[in-house]
Amino acid sequence: MPDLRDTQRPDPDQLLARVQQEESRARRGKLKIFFGASAGVGKTYAMLSAARQQQAQGVDVLIGVIETHGRRDTEAMAEGVERLPLREIAYRERNLSEFDLDGALARMPQLILMDELAHSNAPGSRHPKRWLDVDELLAAGIDVYTTVNVQHLETLNDVVSGITGIRVWETVPDKVFDAADEVVLVDLTPDELLQRLKDGKVYLPNQAERAVRNFFRKGNLIALRELALRRTADRVDDEMQQYRREKFVSSVWQTRDSLLACIGPGEGSEKLVRSTARIAARLEVPWHAVYVETTDLQRLPERNRHRILRNLKLAEDLGAQTATLSGNSAEELVVKYARDHNLAKIVVCRTGGNWRPWRRSFAERVGRIAGDLDIIEVASSEGDEERTRFERQTVSEKSTTPWTSYAMAAVACALAGLAGAVLFPIFDLANIVMLFLLAVVLVSVRYGRGPSVLASFLSVAIFDFFFVPPRISFAVTDVQYLMTFLVMLVVGLITGQLTAGYKYQANVATRREQRVRALYEMSRDLSAALMPEQIAEIGERFIVAEFGAKAAFLLADDNDHLQAPLPSLNGLPIVDREIAQWAFDHGEVAGQGTDTLAATPGFYLPLKAPMRLRGVLALELRSADRLLIPEQRRLLDTFASLIAIALERVHYVEVARNSTVQMESERLRNSLLSAISHDLRTPMSVLVGLADSLLLTRPAPSGAQAEIAQSLKEEALRVSGQVNNLLDMARLQAGRVTLNRQWQPLDEVVVSALRIIERGIGRHPIQVALDADLPLLEIDFVLMERVFCNLLENAAKYTPEGTPICIGAELSERKVHVWVEDSGPGIPPGKEELIFRKFERGQAESSTCGVGLGLAICRAIIEAHGGEIHAHNRPQGGARFEFSLPRGNPPDFAAAELTDNAEGH
Repeated sequence: MPDLRDTQRPDPDQLLARVQQEESRARRGKLKIFFGASAGVGKTYAMLSAARQQQAQGVDVLIGVIETHGRRDTEAMAEGVERLPLREIAYRERNLSEFDLDGALARMPQLILMDELAHSNAPGSRHPKRWLDVDELLAAGIDVYTTVNVQHLETLNDVVSGITGIRVWETVPDKVFDAADEVVLVDLTPDELLQRLKDGKVYLPNQAERAVRNFFRKGNLIALRELALRRTADRVDDEMQQYRREKFVSSVWQTRDSLLACIGPGEGSEKLVRSTARIAARLEVPWHAVYVETTDLQRLPERNRHRILRNLKLAEDLGAQTATLSGNSAEELVVKYARDHNLAKIVVCRTGGNWRPWRRSFAERVGRIAGDLDIIEVASSEGDEERTRFERQTVSEKSTTPWTSYAMAAVACALAGLAGAVLFPIFDLANIVMLFLLAVVLVSVRYGRGPSVLASFLSVAIFDFFFVPPRISFAVTDVQYLMTFLVMLVVGLITGQLTAGYKYQANVATRREQRVRALYEMSRDLSAALMPEQIAEIGERFIVAEFGAKAAFLLADDNDHLQAPLPSLNGLPIVDREIAQWAFDHGEVAGQGTDTLAATPGFYLPLKAPMRLRGVLALELRSADRLLIPEQRRLLDTFASLIAIALERVHYVEVARNSTVQMESERLRNSLLSAISHDLRTPMSVLVGLADSLLLTRPAPSGAQAEIAQSLKEEALRVSGQVNNLLDMARLQAGRVTLNRQWQPLDEVVVSALRIIERGIGRHPIQVALDADLPLLEIDFVLMERVFCNLLENAAKYTPEGTPICIGAELSERKVHVWVEDSGPGIPPGKEELIFRKFERGQAESSTCGVGLGLAICRAIIEAHGGEIHAHNRPQGGARFEFSLPRGNPPDFAAAELTDNAEGH
C-alpha cells in the first residue's frame, strides 16, 4: 500500500491524458527488446529462451526472422518453434530472402520473433527498414521480441564509430528503443566474449580471427559495454520518472544524483551557475536552473532583471534545463520543482550575516520544508555589495512605483474620509471602518503594495483624527479604540499584501493564457494555409503581436540556397543574407543576443521541420533581452517549429499533387507510346522495303528518280528509327526488357556503335581516348551499343559539321567513367537534367529532327545496369555527356586458361 505522504491528488488533465495513452497502448502489441553491447553476447539465445517460456504457457509463438550465424546451441533453441517462410525478392539478378510481412499479418500469431531490428530490407520490400515492419506488426496487435546492439542506436552511431573506427550504416531511431515496453540487457564481460570468439561460438574460425583483429578488441568491448549499461540506465531512469508521474509521487527518490541551481537577482548568481555546472560535469549528472519571481521581486531595477536573464542564458549554454517560476513562496516553488523533476540536490548561494535575525535564510527555509533534499551552499563572490539571495532585495532598491501612485493612495484615503463624514451621522464607527478598508483594497489592486501600505497608515490616521472622540485630535479617550486601530492597520496591510500578490499572479496567469491562445490560433490558421506566402503572412502577424518585431521569411530552394525574403505587410527588416545562410547551413541561431555575430542587429532562427530545414526566420528586435526570458524564447521556438511544419506540409502537398499529375501523364504517354509504336512499326518497315525496291527495279531509275527514291529511303529509315525508339521506351517503362549481361570489352562496343552510326555522324571527325587498362564490364552488348549510338547521333545533330566528337573512358576505384563530348553550342542553362526526360529537347522549337527520346532511352539503359548518367557544358564550349558503370569483379581468363592447360596435361 503506497505511503500517503508520498502521493498527491492527481491533476484531472494528467489523469485524462494517462487514460487516453493507456487505451492507445492497449490496442498495440508489446515490444520487448533484447539489448547488448555487441554481437555474440547472447541476445538471440536469450530471446529464443524467453519465447520458449511463453510457448510453454500456451502463447502462439512464430519465428519471423532468426539469425543463428551457424551457432549450434542457438539453432537447437529454435527447434520446435514454428517458422514463417521467407519471401524471395529479385534484386540485380539475385534472389534475396526477406521477412514476409503480409504472411505474418495473415498468420496473426500472438508473439513473433524479429531478430536484428536495425536490418535494412532489400529494395522492393514494403518498408526499407525492419523496424518499420515491426511497427506495423505492433499496430496490428501482435507482440514482438527483437534484438538490438548498442552501435545500432542512431544517437550513439557516431560515438561507436569514433571508438571502434568502424561506421555502422544500419541504425534504429532512438524513439523506437525508448517506446519499447520492455528492454532486457544481455550482458557479457569482454573476457568471456573473447573466449566465446576463440571457441567458435560467435563466428566461424576464419571470421572470428578477423573480428578479433578489427572490431572485437578488448578496449572496444569495454567501451561498448559501458555505453550499453549507461543507455539502459537512462531508460530505467525514464521509466522511474514515468512511474512517479503516473502514481503522482511527490517525494524525491534519490536513485540518481541531479542538481537544481536557484538563481537570485544578486551578482553572486553567476558564480553559482558556473559552480553548479562544474559539479554537474564532475559528477556527470543532469542539472536544472530556476529563477523564482515572487511578488517581492516583481519590480526589480532594470539592471537586476538583465543580470537574471543573462544568468539564465549562461545556465542554458552550460547545459542546464532552465525555467522561470512565479509565486508567493520561493522555497515552496523550488521544492515543488525539485520533486516534480526528481532533483535530489539544491544548490544555493551562501549569504553573509543575516541582517534580520528573526528571518531564516533561504537554505534554512528549504531544509525546513524538505528534509529529504540535500542543500549545497556555494560561497558568494568577494565584494558582492548587493545581497545575492532571494529575500535580500530592499524596498528602496527594487521599488519602481512612481510618486503619483502614492499621491493617488492619499487621495483615495481622503475620499474615504469625506464619504465617512457624510455617512457619520447615519452609521456607527464600525461601519465607517469598512470604507477605509475598501479604499486600501482598491489602492492595492490598482497601484500595488507600496501605495497600499501608505493607504493603511493614512486610513488609521484619518479615522483617528476625524472620527474617534475626541474628534480633530489624535488623542484617544477610550482604550478600546487602540485595538480598533491595530486591527484596522493589520487588516489593511494583510489585505493590501494579498491583493497585490493575487494581482501579480493574475497577471502571470493572463500572460500564460495569452501565450497558449496565441499558439492555438496560430496552429489553427497555419493548418488552413495552402501557400508559403500565406504561412509567412500568418507567422508575421503573430510574431509582431507577441514580440513587437519585424519578421522576414527566407525559404530554401532544392539546392539549400536561401531565396529572397517573402513579401511583408509591415515592412521587411534589414537582412544579412550571409548570416542567414550561415544559420541555415549550421542549423543554429545567429545574430543579436546569441553567441554568433552578436553585434549584428538582426536575429536569425532556422526553421527546423521533421524532414529538413525549410528556411530562416529573420527578426528585427526592439530589445534582445526579451529573448533571454526562457518562456519567451520557447514561445518563439514553438512559433518557428509550427511555421516550419506548415511549410513542409505545403511542400509535400505540392509534391504529391505534382507526382499524381506526373504519374497520370506517364501512364498516358506510355499508352500512346505502346499504341503508336506497334501501329506504325509495320507500315514503316514496308515503306523502307518499297524504297529499296524502287532502287533495284530494271531499268534502273533515272538520276532524278534515283535521288527521290534515295531520299524516300533515308526519310523512311529515320522515321523507322524514331518508331523503334518509341517501342524501346515503351518496353523499358513497362519493365519487359531483360538484360542479357555478359562480360564484354568496352572498346568493342564503341567500335560496333561507330560502324552502325557511320552515316548518321556525317562529317564529324571522331576522336577515341579509352584507357588501355579498362577491365571487362558485365553489360548487355546490344543495349549499350544503343547508348553510344544515341549519344553520337545527338552530338552530330546539335553541332556544326566539321566539329569533332570525342569518346573517352577512364577507370576509377569502383567504377568506369565514359563520356561523349562535342564542340557545339552546349546545353541551354537549366536543362542539364530535363533533357533526359521523355519528349524533352534542348531547343523547344528547332528544325532538327527528333522527338526527344534518345537521351531518355540512354538513362533508362544506364540505370538498368546500375549506373548513372549526367550532362553538363564544357568550360571551353560544347556539351559533355558522362555516364558511369559498376566495375564489378571480372573473371580472370588468363588464370582460367592456365588451369585448363594444367588439367589437360
